[in-house]
Amino acid sequence: MRAAFVEQLGSPDEIRVAELPAPRPGPTDVLVEVTATTVNPVDTFVRSGVFRTPVPMPLVLSRDLVGTVVEAGPGAAGLRPGDAVWSNSLGHEGRQGAAAELAVVARDRLYRLPPGVDPETAVAVLHPGGTAYLALFTHARLLPGETVFVAGAAGNVGAALTVMAVDAGARVVATASARDAQYVRSLGAAEVFDYRDPALGERLRAACPAGIDVHVDSAGTNDLTEAVALLAPRGRIVLLAGVTARPVLPVGPFYMKDASILGFVISHASTAELAAAAGTVNRLLAAGRLAPRHTERVPLSALPEAHRRMEKGDLRGRRLIVRPDLDAPSPSRVAGH
Repeated sequence: MRAAFVEQLGSPDEIRVAELPAPRPGPTDVLVEVTATTVNPVDTFVRSGVFRTPVPMPLVLSRDLVGTVVEAGPGAAGLRPGDAVWSNSLGHEGRQGAAAELAVVARDRLYRLPPGVDPETAVAVLHPGGTAYLALFTHARLLPGETVFVAGAAGNVGAALTVMAVDAGARVVATASARDAQYVRSLGAAEVFDYRDPALGERLRAACPAGIDVHVDSAGTNDLTEAVALLAPRGRIVLLAGVTARPVLPVGPFYMKDASILGFVISHASTAELAAAAGTVNRLLAAGRLAPRHTERVPLSALPEAHRRMEKGDLRGRRLIVRPDLDAPSPSRVAGH
């Protein structure tokens, strides 16, 4: 099969797109024909070694896939050949990735794609949607009626945070660029402010007189001084971006509010947590409420350049749909895998 892989960690120049032996499923695994994958920032962190995780070599890249079941092991109950499925936790912790014509996925990391959902729409939101669910519900334990602040709400994760918080009955106050304000309002945000506004702090205080219950900065700036000032009593700050950020924490005001800081990466989520997220992602996908704003379709052979574009910041607000079928199929795939 054709796959995009590295034989050592490093720059995008290490990525090769070539033939590898087709994988075989174990007793509790499922062999999936990959319809589409994508590129996430964390994929570049794994490839470069910034995010340390056990990886086999050669390592097939990418964690998200939508595809079709080819074969299920005897212990992989409930799935049959032809079923449409998805996963968003491949390519780390010893698991091979999704950037290939075929992928093996453990049954407990594989979910059915709802009927009628476009595979390309789905693959674009799996990682942002899963991240948003974990931030709001697994870690922040968001309650109906609370106020959520989302910084960078026009981005992929920011948009998913906004949709999920509104769906849960929260009031969302957000920041974005002025040109993206209407888009963020269309997601359900009650108030949207320009993140460049020099009076932003004052505007947020006026919009949230009782304070912010859950503060999430999807852009990774992580100004903790301002975040703590805006928090309601027992407010929660969720950190999920900004791998190089080193902000100052105003300790006194922070603990006097009984506040919490919760940091996480989706790569550490348990299978139970991922399954809970998958349920909400599927529900919102089926309802047409979780969808990418901008997408671009590229072949598997474009993955090295896709990683370069991600690291340069050229893909903000845009999702790449990586399709193995846009390249010439490998002989192993044509011959029945």
